[in-house]
Amino acid sequence: MITYWLITHMLAHMLSVSRDDDLLGGMWAVVATVFVYRYSYEESVGAALSRMGATSLSFALCFIYLLFFPFHFWGMATLIGVGAVAMSLLGRPDDVITTGITTAVVMVVGAIGPDHAWKEPILRMADTVVGVTVGVVGAWISLPAHPGSTAA
Repeated sequence: MITYWLITHMLAHMLSVSRDDDLLGGMWAVVATVFVYRYSYEESVGAALSRMGATSLSFALCFIYLLFFPFHFWGMATLIGVGAVAMSLLGRPDDVITTGITTAVVMVVGAIGPDHAWKEPILRMADTVVGVTVGVVGAWISLPAHPGSTAA
């Protein structure tokens, strides 16, 4: 709830492209929060780092592409492939899926609003940062330090 509100009400006033895009951003931020909230604070931090790494690579690839080219399905497929190879070469094979999903979302949303497509990677990165932050703070407040621990 906090994540959705922050994106659709607070951040939307600063970075809005359209109301539909604000709603998508709210959903994307909530997904990031759910993704990082795990069984312990340490697991949540690990998931947050994973999510940010995957999103950062996707951001860079999509931003560079959309700055120069309009959406094309071959461009999206190429970026997903480049992201998968890059994550594998970086020793992060578990992040290949998240990188691919993020790239697909950013590229398709860029196709929906082609006039502002290059802004989509920036907006989804901001959504992810807010979602990850809320997830980690929530984990810090509510979860034990280690799985099975009773002390918070």
